Amino acid sequence: MQAAAQQGTPLAGTQTSLAAHDLYCRRGDRPLFGGLNLDLSAGEALHLTGPNGIGKTSLLQMLAGLRRPARYGAHGEAAAPGKVVWQGSLGYLEDRTALDGDLPLAEALGFWARLDGHPAEFEPFGLSDLMDVPVRYLSTGQRRRAGLARLALQGAANWLLDEPLNGLDAEGAAMLERLIAAKRMGGGIVIIASHQPIAVPDHRTLDLREHPW
Repeated sequence: MQAAAQQGTPLAGTQTSLAAHDLYCRRGDRPLFGGLNLDLSAGEALHLTGPNGIGKTSLLQMLAGLRRPARYGAHGEAAAPGKVVWQGSLGYLEDRTALDGDLPLAEALGFWARLDGHPAEFEPFGLSDLMDVPVRYLSTGQRRRAGLARLALQGAANWLLDEPLNGLDAEGAAMLERLIAAKRMGGGIVIIASHQPIAVPDHRTLDLREHPW
């Protein structure tokens, strides 16, 4: 699959790309998808679709380096696994926020802010009224906003987003769409796995049902 950037003009000097080839994935003895190739460049967005269990999260984990591509040989012979090569740093949003549940949100985010060397921001994510609330008491939507704040603190050039709309209301969804637009305008690549529609202009769609193994 070859995609072309169409969202705005990435900032000068930004160098991001993704080249992923010959990706095959199985869960246990069950093949999920195969023969998958991706070539993305600065400012592009890709929406992964398909029913639950088709392998969207597995693909994101593969792209993040958390899961190895399966080996595949056309006639049963051993074969090298596929490769994933990124240019530019990578941030991954999943259900787990990596925030200490016993700490107030401000302290939990502040811990990562110090490690990442960026000031902790709350207002852009609608978290200003929750700074003293322990993370474990946050609702699903509030946890998702906190996860987005944690992602932004990393300052990664490219984003992988796994079901980022989970728990978000209309205001939260609009915030997420603005964050994605800003990331793309800055030259970043954004890949979104979601069973819900998301307003991302000029994005490409990849339905994993079209890549059976």
